Amino acid sequence: MAVKDDYLIDTLMNMGELDAAKIEAARAVAEPAGAGVIDTMVIQKTLNPDLLVQARGMQYGCEVADLRELQPNDEAMKALPRHIARRYQVIPMSFESGTLIVALEDPGDIDTTDALSRLLEGVDNIIYKVSSESQIKATIERFYGSTDEAVERLVTELSQTQVDIGDAEAAVGESGVATAGDEQEAPLVKMVNMIIADGFRMDMSDVHIEPFENRLRIRYRIDGVLREHQSVPLRLCGPIVSRLKIESGMSIAEKRTPQDGRYKQIIDDREIDFRVSCLPTLYGESIVMRALDKGGLNLGLDQLGFMREDQEVFERSAQMPDGVMLVTGPTGSGKTTTLYSCLNLLNTPNKKIITVEDPVEYILSGINQVQVNNAAGMTFAAALRAMLRQAPNIIMVGEIRDSETGNIAVNASLTGHFVFSTLHTNDAPGAVTRMVDMGVKPFLVAAACRAILAQRLVRKFCKACVAPHKLHKDEIHALQLTEDEMKDCHPMMGAGCKVCDGGGYKGRMGLFEVLEIEDQLRRMIIEERPVGDIRDYAVEHGHMRTLRHDGVRKVTSGTTSVAEVMRVTASDEH
Repeated sequence: MAVKDDYLIDTLMNMGELDAAKIEAARAVAEPAGAGVIDTMVIQKTLNPDLLVQARGMQYGCEVADLRELQPNDEAMKALPRHIARRYQVIPMSFESGTLIVALEDPGDIDTTDALSRLLEGVDNIIYKVSSESQIKATIERFYGSTDEAVERLVTELSQTQVDIGDAEAAVGESGVATAGDEQEAPLVKMVNMIIADGFRMDMSDVHIEPFENRLRIRYRIDGVLREHQSVPLRLCGPIVSRLKIESGMSIAEKRTPQDGRYKQIIDDREIDFRVSCLPTLYGESIVMRALDKGGLNLGLDQLGFMREDQEVFERSAQMPDGVMLVTGPTGSGKTTTLYSCLNLLNTPNKKIITVEDPVEYILSGINQVQVNNAAGMTFAAALRAMLRQAPNIIMVGEIRDSETGNIAVNASLTGHFVFSTLHTNDAPGAVTRMVDMGVKPFLVAAACRAILAQRLVRKFCKACVAPHKLHKDEIHALQLTEDEMKDCHPMMGAGCKVCDGGGYKGRMGLFEVLEIEDQLRRMIIEERPVGDIRDYAVEHGHMRTLRHDGVRKVTSGTTSVAEVMRVTASDEH
């Protein structure tokens, strides 16, 4: 910031708009406070913001844009969506022949310019113009509107009218898909569509709508962490829940028992599926919606966060001609994404792959995917039996939930099929005892299992603001770093910027615990040895690195923080 200030100061002095006395007076105030000299002069009103805009234009060779009379064309508005304009404080001015002209406050802001070149689809060239912060903010509100303010206006409108189930039913069109942005929709529908669409544009994975004594709280889960978005009056809980239940195929008459359903909404010309869960609580029904962007998965194993050695073990085990590979972890730990990425690796024309899932979360080209339908008798077990008659090479079972499914999967693996599936266990060795507890014979588990993967998700540092970081003594103690590990330690920390909304993190990666089953481990499984014994043997003989150990490697390589690793591996024995 200081370097940019120096350049601007020189430009303003050459323009004859600043003198040395003003600069030194502002510097005396700014430096003790850690503020910028230019910002201080603007606050003190010793520098006209319009002159600052002109200076930035001269500095970067950009035209100055007056946005007060701007009327951008529809193509420009579509090329630069509202969520990007609001996040990076930029305005589209025109779009023609692949060239987008935008106005921003500081063309030297590399975080913003890099993000725009990365995020904007269909834009071949971006030309920057300079405008003032006040004009940019006013223009964003004028053309895009503020979500929070828009919701508040709709809440006020709803408060002045009677809201009933008819408003909720108005959400469902002939296609059964909700659309955002239709000005003819009922206020309730527009409000809920707006809340969901805004969350999706912020890269949320879940929307939480929760009733409390005096309010209805709306939160987004972004990179695994819940963030409160806003609150609306509790009186709107019933209509909002009814609207979502109708579209999700639930019964609005039943308010005493949990229900599950599916919901679709078109956001930015993309049809997004939401898996919806409804739970009765003390003050009303709580709704959680999981976003399933079927076109949004394009990951290879190398993008998930595997260290080289673990990825080699995982790939080697996955390419066996038969056997079972299990992926374990709690809900939301990325198990399905890992399995899909593995299937993409194995998906070749000479292999037939069939999956049975509840629900089908992503569409995979060239793979036969089956949707579980318990009401119609299409359970995991029933689907698995039918799949075996289709002569597949590879089978993926979304989850092994009971003895029947477990036994069919194991027996399928022993008859020449490779089976992928998931289990809900805390670690890799725990999957063995979980299968036995379900009723699968220990010798069958030992014979079938090729490898077991446990995983968690941690937030990654934002690439735009990551910087070297010195570990504190308590951080070193928490991870029990050895001298050798400290010698090869390059810790980093995200400082916070526009790209990550000041959080220092952007995106997530996996921590992995890969247990490769070898002969001695098979004997221990058959003998039904305790989980702790299996775990200790595997770690001691190099057949597994724990989640905590993988987290240590991610910290020392500078990709995540000690706090993140401790958060997801607090129960890990090491």
